[in-house]
Amino acid sequence: MYKLPGQEELLYYMLYTAAALLSLIASCYLLFRRANAIAPDIKSPVRLRRWTAAFFAALTLGHVWYLPSLFLSSDDDILLCNSIGALLDCMIVYPLVIVVLLCMLQDRRRPLWPVAVMVAPLVVGIAACIANQNDTLLPMLRIYTLLLGIGLIIYMVREVRRFGRWLRDNYADLEHKEVWQSFLVLAIIIFVFGIYTSGVGGMAYEYAVQACDIVLVCYLLWRVETLSDLSISQSLLSPVEEETISTQPTYEYIAPLLQQHCIETQLYLRHDLTLFQLAKAIGTNRFYLSQYFSSQGMTYNDYINDLRIKHFISLYHEAVDAHRSFYAQQLAQESGYRSYSTFCSVIKRKKGKSVTAWIKTLHEGFGES
Repeated sequence: MYKLPGQEELLYYMLYTAAALLSLIASCYLLFRRANAIAPDIKSPVRLRRWTAAFFAALTLGHVWYLPSLFLSSDDDILLCNSIGALLDCMIVYPLVIVVLLCMLQDRRRPLWPVAVMVAPLVVGIAACIANQNDTLLPMLRIYTLLLGIGLIIYMVREVRRFGRWLRDNYADLEHKEVWQSFLVLAIIIFVFGIYTSGVGGMAYEYAVQACDIVLVCYLLWRVETLSDLSISQSLLSPVEEETISTQPTYEYIAPLLQQHCIETQLYLRHDLTLFQLAKAIGTNRFYLSQYFSSQGMTYNDYINDLRIKHFISLYHEAVDAHRSFYAQQLAQESGYRSYSTFCSVIKRKKGKSVTAWIKTLHEGFGES
């Protein structure tokens, strides 16, 4: 038996429909539009776009499945509908969430079969509850879900840190590449799932779920559109490279090569200069060059940014000596930074102060570099 919606529930039904339509539109957009609308100058990973589109499609189908439960009046019918919906979520929605998070980490292609292993106990447990028409296993399933969430957080913390180190070892510019924002996605997912499994709060609970769905879709769409594709064709050593590692010069010869082919030519001013490109320019391979930077106690990103900061200081001194007006944004761009916000974050990380405070120090004594 169905119940007609009351006037006070119309707003919720509108929010529910908006969440479903938004996820459907986002899924179609990622599947059928090749170029980015949010960030046209960025090429996002195709693999990430497809898995995120699949996740959005699963959200849409979930809304379609739960729609009848909004009008059912029988508690048994509502329980059965919600139980089957929970089973479908565990089989489709939540695995896709984890897969999307893994696809954001582009340092290597991680296997996806462990995701199915992780959610298998939930699927089996919920299926058993539906078949036996009892909820005796629900407390155990909620405990398992909590442990699964904690384990996933620990794993993501470790992998995102590893990914960050990989970025700094291979890229001079980190803009549109870092994925620490993935923690926000994970936090939203856990929050939504926690509300979903608790089943308390009345209409406030229902509103919170739909609001979080909308935020999640918008955030993931933005994240996919603004994340650069970091596919490196030279991801593995070729046989030639493997053979030449043993014949490479010792580390003491790397510094003169960098001086000649990077510093003197100001190659470090090139936007998005990668470790591979620099290694090719000086006549070595990126693995050997990466080992050199490690032996010096720095990353490739540190090396390039140190050169760019020195270039900025040189431009600043020239402008001051010539009594020429200047803007920090302009000098940062001339020093190799595509974005002023990136320059500000680098100064904050390396100098421990804002750009304004750092430039004031330079102006006072020219003693800090």
